Amino acid sequence: MGGYFPGMSFIDRINDFIAQFDLPISRGEPPPVVAVVRLKGVIGGTGLSPRGLNVAGLESLLRKAFHRRVRAVALVINSPGGSAVQSAQIANLIRHYADDKKTPVLAFTEDVAASGGYWLAAAADEIYADPMSIVGSIGVIAATFGVHELLAKIGVERRVYTQGDHKSMLDPFRPENPDDVARLKDIQADIHKQFIGYVKARRALKLNGGDELFNGDIWTGEKAKELGLVDGLGDLRTVCRRKFGDDVRFMTIERPQGWFQRRFGRFIPPDVEADTGWAGQLLSAVEERAWWARFGL
Repeated sequence: MGGYFPGMSFIDRINDFIAQFDLPISRGEPPPVVAVVRLKGVIGGTGLSPRGLNVAGLESLLRKAFHRRVRAVALVINSPGGSAVQSAQIANLIRHYADDKKTPVLAFTEDVAASGGYWLAAAADEIYADPMSIVGSIGVIAATFGVHELLAKIGVERRVYTQGDHKSMLDPFRPENPDDVARLKDIQADIHKQFIGYVKARRALKLNGGDELFNGDIWTGEKAKELGLVDGLGDLRTVCRRKFGDDVRFMTIERPQGWFQRRFGRFIPPDVEADTGWAGQLLSAVEERAWWARFGL
């Protein structure tokens, strides 16, 4: 019988009960089961909408994955990065459940696991990549724009009123202030230091390189294996069959979709309300596209 855990909703309990019948009845040991959670997209959204990977959207999925009687939890990662805070919090949540349930975690990179995407992969006990996956980008980036000259040409005057000398730092409608840039770089250096510390703590003696691992560069999965950023090459099914046997079963843990999402999911991403508006969704899609384009995808 399936176990009932604190915090499980009535629907979760019903699904847990029904899931038992997915396995063939046998007098011997049941086949091993691996829970699969897909982590795809920009982490933390793009700022124009809440689309993307975040703790709020993933907590229930991870709870379900680790509450099942599984041999391991597999994270299938395809992310160009995003919010450093959300990357750290998601990784911490993964480790919380993994340590609490004593369940091994395996990460499998698809097209890209870069920047925050690699941060998520580092939360796993073992990382596997496709030989052509893009891995790395252990660095910090901030991008903005400057339009003050354009505004001057068309006769538009920018008016900003603040309390606090640095409240309007890096305002794109004003000329760049060197002091603002210096402060931003200090913040980035602090975040970068924490990122490096996490990777070193999780990968321990597996890393096979020096400071070049942390300069923001990227590598193919094959090169990443040589550098110790990943443990091996292979896909989800091949690796899990090798580790757990040919009869291993995969249980994909997905977020349930409502009627509107099922009908228009191609255009409306999860966690975005139906009334967000087409203009906001279009701008969000363009900004997200820019994240993937950094890695040629």
